[in-house]
Amino acid sequence: MHSDWRCPVHGAVPPLHVARQLGADVLDAVRADAGVPVWLPWPMLPDWTITGLAWAGDDRRPIVATAVACTGPAPLGGVADVVVVAEEPGVGLGARLAGLSGLDPGDMLCGGLLNTNAHAKIVAAGHPTPLWSIDAAPDRCAYVGEAKGMWLWAVAWPQAAGYVFAEHFVLQDGRDGLPGPLPFGALSPYLQWKTPEEGVS
Repeated sequence: MHSDWRCPVHGAVPPLHVARQLGADVLDAVRADAGVPVWLPWPMLPDWTITGLAWAGDDRRPIVATAVACTGPAPLGGVADVVVVAEEPGVGLGARLAGLSGLDPGDMLCGGLLNTNAHAKIVAAGHPTPLWSIDAAPDRCAYVGEAKGMWLWAVAWPQAAGYVFAEHFVLQDGRDGLPGPLPFGALSPYLQWKTPEEGVS
């Protein structure tokens, strides 16, 4: 007996859970069980809100991936949706949100991206953190890097919303405590899958 779900392509994958309602109590439960960072944008950009929370894992071990969605005004006008993912290697949540078929960005980064200058730089847990742009689905942009020994993905919709990472984008690890009162908004559609009981793959 095991609690992994089966993907026909990738085999056993950790179960994915998506919060159906948002609030400090749900966030506290995820923070307590997380074995990876729970990246929270802080300080929040003006008029931005937290709009989603998802995690991968089961009761047998700490959570292996987290995703936090936030929504706000896009730098070039309109609305931007951003999902920030922290995950162990081989989980695949960030790749799925980016619209990629693989599990990890390792091959893409080792294929030459790491030899180029970073395409964006944010601050994660107090440290300057480079991110590299990777080819994502055409309706979004995706960046990936590493922080606290885990993959860090930042995926934005629409594609032009990626300019938000050119601003002073700062992430705090929620496991270290909530940085302040977080504004919660309506649930993001980008963490809502048609089948609620599917795995990460």
